[in-house]
Amino acid sequence: MQRTLFINRHAKSSWDDPGLDDIDRPLAPRGIKNACEMAKRMKKRGDKPGMIISSPADRALHTAVIFARELMVPFDEFRIMEDLYMGGEESVLDIIYGVDNRVSSLMIFGHNPDFTHLANYFLHDPVNNIPTCGLVGLSFDSEEWEDIHRSNVTDSFFDFPKNR
Repeated sequence: MQRTLFINRHAKSSWDDPGLDDIDRPLAPRGIKNACEMAKRMKKRGDKPGMIISSPADRALHTAVIFARELMVPFDEFRIMEDLYMGGEESVLDIIYGVDNRVSSLMIFGHNPDFTHLANYFLHDPVNNIPTCGLVGLSFDSEEWEDIHRSNVTDSFFDFPKNR
């Protein structure tokens, strides 16, 4: 069976209000535009996750909602998990490994440095940095989420807003 994982760093956030807690920073106008563009690119490729899991940070949640809306992912397949907010690479892996195996395609929204480290854990050709709204797509030949690994990656791509 094929498993597909989409790793999406949140879009560009606003620093207009320095008094806001980090978790409450919203998307900048450019971030909203980039998220819409990247979601449209994903739709054009024919990719659609069966489930979306997002960090609770405003900028990640807003990015995830834009993708969910564009890709028509039902909100009953939308989850928010605290450990995607600065929980570390191991916590992110635990979330992925714990996904119900009936879900064959998963999209996660969160933050660097965890997401670049996670992508490089699976990629044969590492990336230096996943920029804001950057997207890594990975396909695995695996029956279960807990068995996905670099050794069973069958396909991958890396896309980001300035990649045009």
